[in-house]
This record gives sequence, structure tokens and C-alpha cells, in this order.
Amino acid sequence: MAGQRRRSKPKYSIVTLVILLLLAVYYNYNVKDTRPPVDKVPNEAPVKKTPKAKKPKRNQDLRKLTVFTGTVIGVKDGDTFEILYDGQPERVRLADIDCPEKSQPFGKNAKQFSSDLCFNKTVTVTCDAKRDRYGRLIGTVVTNDGINVNEALVKEGFAWHYLAYSDKEELTGYEAAARKKHLGLWADVNPTPPWDWRREKRSAR
Repeated sequence: MAGQRRRSKPKYSIVTLVILLLLAVYYNYNVKDTRPPVDKVPNEAPVKKTPKAKKPKRNQDLRKLTVFTGTVIGVKDGDTFEILYDGQPERVRLADIDCPEKSQPFGKNAKQFSSDLCFNKTVTVTCDAKRDRYGRLIGTVVTNDGINVNEALVKEGFAWHYLAYSDKEELTGYEAAARKKHLGLWADVNPTPPWDWRREKRSAR
């Protein structure tokens, strides 16, 4: 009929819509997002570990010495020396005696007496290879000209006979003679033995 309206054709065909839908799906699943990530914490630089300090040698790692000859390179106090032997230093504590501590009366005198006797000189050490808790060898030191340093300190009044660790009668006699003559530390009426002085110091801490 002349008066009947024509049906309008759809703007897009079904095939076109399907293709657009497929493209949209493909885009969502296959195209990478180029935007920077949100709330992402940047990687921190790796923390370098501090190298551990080497542990001091244990007593069982130290040399076992009985008789050796070396050069005195240090006098720590009246009865403790550092002796260079075979290219390595060894700390030696004089056996059987006990000198005043450096902060005690006559402590510096004892150190000076030992220095005059053997510093920078060749000595021979005799010990039983045992060490004290500080890693020191306990022994007798004799100078190259035959002076027994342990005995000389007691004779001159710069050391006590250490009765708690020694029963040598000759040292008891040397101490008695020095006391009678008021030599060295025996110039004081009642000098404090170093073992008592150390105990008092520990108690005061």
C-alpha cells in the first residue's frame, strides 16, 4: 500500500556486534596494563652482613711449651712479661711469687726492677706448659747471665713468696731476709699482700 511505512534497517548488523564483543573480550584478557603499579613498595637493597670478629685463641689452641729461650719485649708489671719466641710473643707469669700490683705501693718499683734485669734481653723460661685463665704461661725466668728473676724479686723485697701456690722453702727464707733488712716493700710497717688487695678491689665493685 502506498500509505504503509517502510521498516527501518538496523544501524549495525548482528555480525558486526559479535565481532565488536569478541574484540572487547580479547583486549581485556590479552593486552597488558602499562600503567605503573599502585601501592607497590620498591625493592630494598640487600642488607650486608657485618663480618664477625675473630674469636681469641682458646687455651688449647696455644703452644705447649716447657723450656724455651726468647727476648723480653714487654714488662707488663713486676711478675708478668711478654717474651718473643720463634717469631711469636708469649705472655709469662712468674711462678711462686706475687709482686705488688701497679697501683699498689712499690708496684712501679717492682716493674722497674724487672725491666732493668731483663727488658730487651735474652732469657730462658722453664714451665710445665700449663696456662692460667688469662692464657699466660706460669714459669721461672732466668737471664742470659744466670740471674733467676723470680728469686731476685723476692730477695730485693719486690715480691712475696706466693704460699698459696708454692712450697719452696728457699723463697720463704729470701722473703724473711728481705723483711728483716726492710728492703723494698718491707720498708712499710704492714704492706698489703697483692692477693688481699685484689680481693678487696673485687669486693668494692
